[in-house]
Amino acid sequence: MRPNTNRKTLVLAAAGLAMMAGAAQAGSCDVDFSAGVDSAIDSAIRDDRIVGAVVMIMKDGKLVYSRAAGLADREANIPMAEDAIFRLSSVSKSFVTTAALALVKQGKLSLEDPVTKYLPDFKPALADGSTPPILISQLLSHTAGLGYGLMEQPDGPYHKAGVSDGLDEVDIGMDEEMKRISAAGLAYPPGKGWAYSVAVDVMGAVIEKITGEPLPQAVDQLVSKPLGLTDTGFSTQSDRLTAAYYNTPDGAKRMVDPQLVTSVPGAAIRFSPSRARKDTPFPSGGAGMVSSAGDVLKLLETLQEGGGDILTPALTTQMMQNQIGDLPVSTNGPGYGFGFGGKVLLDPVAAKTPQPKGTYSWGGVYGHTWFIDPVCHITAVEMTNTGLEGLGGKFPADVADAIYGATVAN
Repeated sequence: MRPNTNRKTLVLAAAGLAMMAGAAQAGSCDVDFSAGVDSAIDSAIRDDRIVGAVVMIMKDGKLVYSRAAGLADREANIPMAEDAIFRLSSVSKSFVTTAALALVKQGKLSLEDPVTKYLPDFKPALADGSTPPILISQLLSHTAGLGYGLMEQPDGPYHKAGVSDGLDEVDIGMDEEMKRISAAGLAYPPGKGWAYSVAVDVMGAVIEKITGEPLPQAVDQLVSKPLGLTDTGFSTQSDRLTAAYYNTPDGAKRMVDPQLVTSVPGAAIRFSPSRARKDTPFPSGGAGMVSSAGDVLKLLETLQEGGGDILTPALTTQMMQNQIGDLPVSTNGPGYGFGFGGKVLLDPVAAKTPQPKGTYSWGGVYGHTWFIDPVCHITAVEMTNTGLEGLGGKFPADVADAIYGATVAN
């Protein structure tokens, strides 16, 4: 079975500039990177680290690379297509964070509002029983004191409370999910630490209260319709939805339902790929959306360009600036801060990345990575159907090296 490699590739008009060999130079912008990105994709498919991918890259407001490769469904031998629909996992946070900031622009929400202004019963407690206020800005920057079941041991508070990470098929509503998150308590006082968490799910509940609409309709009105996004939502019946795979020592395997995949030692992510076909589980603002690479790229490029009609340039700048001081971003190691909805590169040397300082990025455990580079004016989306390689494996690192001029090892 041969993976599909048909693609439309548009390259930068940078004639005469060769791919730089050796170590990548941070902030190196002017290279023809198409061959290197092709190599990164082909290598990942050949090594069975990913089954299929769609990669799209814009530079200076123009689409300069677009390719679908591999298979959307290996068992059915369906080739990947550029308009394939993916389970977004945490790429969902980009849409819901943008929706929240759109409400800030409209004057309906303040970043300094306490969450209890909108969710009066949401009062998770510290170990001493106190319930300090949580601010909207702390939800968006993951400094609220909340946690994630996928990051904790099986006997952790989120598992005990039955909190959903938004990836599993738990047939509960938004109100019940908020009750369970509140019951799980706080790991630290809000604003005093950073931990990846279900905070954007709480933000989704706040958006529902402000708009009076279910979260899918609110995000559609605040983000998708203004941007003309047609593949984005919280569930889909489209036959363009890809199959889901996960990495094993023996290569990529198709997920069953449910599928447990190790996230950190002693912890696991509980995937239910069938959730994307259903609208009965609560709409998870942190992990429950579906979309195409093209729709994700359109959202991110709108942020790159200052927010378009949905945000102000000032809000967009704030979104992509470090909001957490010198608190460590535990999921990524040194060199990073965190803005609203994504991490911010503060020190490329410490982070060991060729990307320039100020790059804003995130991804999703179903196998996705994206970044906005405001220095070189590059926006890139890498959507795969294979987790966790597409998020934190060799593949996204190879694509970054290729874009910034490093030699990709085959």
